[in-house]
Amino acid sequence: MLKSFSVVDYDYENTVVYSDEGRGGVPIISFAHAPYLDRGESALASRPVDILFFGSMNDRRKEMIEKVESSGFKVSFLDFGVYGPERDIHIGSAKAVFNCHFYDLARFEQARVFQCLSLGTPVISECSGLSKPPAQFKESVFWVSSEDITRFFREYFNTPEFFSSAEEKLEGFKKVDVLDEFSNALTCLEGVFSQKNGEGFWMPTELHIGSGKDYMLGWLNVDILETAQPDLLLDLSKNVDFPVRAVSPIVGSVELGGGQLDVIYANNVLEHVPDLSRLMENCLFLLKDGGKMVIEVPYEHAPTAWQDPTHVRALNENSWIYYTDWFWYLGWFENRFLLEHFAFLDAQLKECSHDLAHFMQVRFVKIKTSVAEKMVARSMRPDFGGIPNDLV
Repeated sequence: MLKSFSVVDYDYENTVVYSDEGRGGVPIISFAHAPYLDRGESALASRPVDILFFGSMNDRRKEMIEKVESSGFKVSFLDFGVYGPERDIHIGSAKAVFNCHFYDLARFEQARVFQCLSLGTPVISECSGLSKPPAQFKESVFWVSSEDITRFFREYFNTPEFFSSAEEKLEGFKKVDVLDEFSNALTCLEGVFSQKNGEGFWMPTELHIGSGKDYMLGWLNVDILETAQPDLLLDLSKNVDFPVRAVSPIVGSVELGGGQLDVIYANNVLEHVPDLSRLMENCLFLLKDGGKMVIEVPYEHAPTAWQDPTHVRALNENSWIYYTDWFWYLGWFENRFLLEHFAFLDAQLKECSHDLAHFMQVRFVKIKTSVAEKMVARSMRPDFGGIPNDLV
């Protein structure tokens, strides 16, 4: 009976897809059955909800849902923003989930669909012919063209034939194997983390401090909190015995030492650090000459400066002078930072005037001190910068 409906014949490809963003492309592994989501829900025909829809709403989706309801079935909605076990309970109470695109030019919503199928709820999806879902969804989803949505629900949905076919599709989805995709992705990642020394340690050139929830692929992501799941637990606000050599559960063997880094990125980190001078000194040591440190912090007069109870300081436009002009106060001699870029940012992180500032953005460059700067630094030190004592 399904063959009487106009179903678009997609060009399915069971291969790793690469996004257009990022350096060299990022491998995207398509979703497959997740057995840990199986809740052992009741038989499809006995579930209380006919059709469930969840996702943000616009006119295009409203039109699709009206076509479904014109067939005589009620569409139930899940409150936007509900996820996790609470969402899964609603999915498990539905005979089917209806999926349609937010835009005409949209990728197939495989994250949503794999979740439903893994939970044991069939999916009826619009097929526009503009997106190319991974191959495992070809036989696992009920594909219906926009023109045939009403007829599909009126003539086929909620029939014994529908439920029988749905069970077959759900069982078929459980057998999908995407191990080849993981293998291809791992091969790609090996290329990302390919810079190693002679002893097999990855020597990153880009460091992300306080990575938190913003993991950056290809960078060494460090944090002081294990719950952030960084590549490496490392507190640069303390004395560190460089080079650091460690085995990361994420990136394997890694080495971090002096003069190694091209870039250090610290986004809303410095306001949390007890010993900021020590952190900045460690960053200066790790950077190559000409290496850059990119910083973003709350501005002292903005509500963001003290709203977080873990903040230990507020910063303003004068907070950088010790790392650039007065570097000798910190005991620095051979190198210092040059302030290459400074900007105030508003609440939307766009450059703005001083009176609208919520954040500051700073970019430092590591440079060698000049002879004149060394002389100033030497005169400020009780040992004159290590000049031999001629009385000994």
